[in-house]
Amino acid sequence: MPQKICVVGLGYVGLPLACLLSKKFEVAGFDINTNKINDLKQGRDETGEVDNLVQYQINYSADPKIISEANFIIVAVPTPITDDKRPDLAPLISASQIVGRNLTSGSIVVYESTVYPGCTEEDCLPVLIKESGLKFGTDFTIGYSPERVNPGDRVHTIDKIVKIVSGSDDETLAKVAAIYGAITTVHQAPSIKVAEAAKVIENVQRSLNIALMNELALIFDQVGISTKDVIEAAATKWNFQKFSPGLVGGHCIGIDPYYLTYKAQQSGYEPKVILAGQDVNESMAKLVAGKFVGRKTVLVLGVTFKENVPDARNTKAINVMAELKKQGAEVYWHDPIYSAKHQTQGFEKYKYVDSLENSTVKYDGILIFSPHSIFKNYLLSQLQSHCLTNQPLIFDVKGFYNRAEAERLGFKYLTL
Repeated sequence: MPQKICVVGLGYVGLPLACLLSKKFEVAGFDINTNKINDLKQGRDETGEVDNLVQYQINYSADPKIISEANFIIVAVPTPITDDKRPDLAPLISASQIVGRNLTSGSIVVYESTVYPGCTEEDCLPVLIKESGLKFGTDFTIGYSPERVNPGDRVHTIDKIVKIVSGSDDETLAKVAAIYGAITTVHQAPSIKVAEAAKVIENVQRSLNIALMNELALIFDQVGISTKDVIEAAATKWNFQKFSPGLVGGHCIGIDPYYLTYKAQQSGYEPKVILAGQDVNESMAKLVAGKFVGRKTVLVLGVTFKENVPDARNTKAINVMAELKKQGAEVYWHDPIYSAKHQTQGFEKYKYVDSLENSTVKYDGILIFSPHSIFKNYLLSQLQSHCLTNQPLIFDVKGFYNRAEAERLGFKYLTL
């Protein structure tokens, strides 16, 4: 067992992991964001993923030297994409450089970030070797255990799911399995590449399932029937897989498939189905905005990438708002749980509504994008009081409000 574990990257993946490990081991947490470290030392968790943070004994630091005090290092940093949909490994490479410069002999470095098959060994490992001056396989080894964190989910937490583990050799695999096995159930993959591939296809599969539902929604919109009604009817068959259409944002489903398609293209194969699915998902923002053509003043309720989370990075709300603006609408937005620390560039182009109760603006369109639970306090009748009288449109992306009640109040009600 290790003398100390250091988790590098204390976001919505790294922080909950560090907390759970701290129940069994001595744990340090490193992040380059000094403001985040100061918040964590004060018991404040900007991700909202950890309850009662002060109960966990973790040594937080923005000084990379703390990494050298550990012999089991876990890297949990973002793996975004570029504007042209290619992997952006900058955070991963930067983290590898920092770890390498502070790597001590006898250590194991485990990566959790979602990547394409081969990335850990082909892209990260050379950086560790170069920066550390140590010999791989003799002085240190590596592993991969992909994160499976679902932001805002209090059911499928790390200690209640199966964690894939892998290592660069049998001895390392056994050690990695023992560490993670102390906090949850593990599945030992035969190689690091297999573990990397398993993680990325989890999100590819989900993305494609949603893409199918989105394409069906596009078809049924043309036909003039409710997608939700069709799915409810079809789901009465015992082997029908019930998925729902939606705008795919966030850190995983809208991002990770591009890692696999990039690797496929690098390997000489042009992926067809995966990219087609991504194209369908990317088109949904324009579909939603298109329903507001002719509406002059639109209010967007909830702009984070997912309900009940404060994070707006990679949210498709910004795409819809951009389309609305192109159509000539004046766009307002309101989100009581949105965190400015997760600032998405672009929101400053639109008018923020601090309080619905005190707002004097009248809207002829309302988009319920991220249906936070707190919106249950906003009755449809209250929303209607802020609308113009000529049948305001409410587009309820996930069917948060009751259609019959909305139509009784005079709304034109739409949903995916």
